[in-house]
Amino acid sequence: MKVKIKKLHSDAIIPKYQTSGSAGFDIHAIQHTEVYPGETKILKTGLSFEIPEGYELQIVPRSGVSVKTKLRISNSPGTVDSDFRGEVGIIVDNVDFHSDKRVPYIIKVGDRIAQGKITPVVQATFIEVNDLEETERGEGGFGSTGLNYVTNSTANVKINTNS
Repeated sequence: MKVKIKKLHSDAIIPKYQTSGSAGFDIHAIQHTEVYPGETKILKTGLSFEIPEGYELQIVPRSGVSVKTKLRISNSPGTVDSDFRGEVGIIVDNVDFHSDKRVPYIIKVGDRIAQGKITPVVQATFIEVNDLEETERGEGGFGSTGLNYVTNSTANVKINTNS
């Protein structure tokens, strides 16, 4: 699949897959930004995409950023629709609420801040009805299937066995 990309800024970096098996490609920041604990910012990428009809560009976190920092992609996955032609921005939150210092997370020009994934989209036809088909689960939600945990004795870690 070919996806057209327009550079809107000289510091913009055309994304690439880091390995032949990568599902996502890295998206880079084009400006120095400081995100203080509790703040939400939109990070500029300097790129616009022409996503083929029937697909979307999903914006998802990079696992290393999530593990090593308190920077989070706010609306993950973010969606860039196939008919959008503006600059892609990455909405981030600094969730370091427990720090006694108000130290910002610093993003430098060229930092890999998120991943993009091109995924198929199915558009549904919605039909209003008076009743829905019954299921075993019914209206149960928000943990209604249980909170059973198994302890991994070697690592002494609790693992949620509910999917």
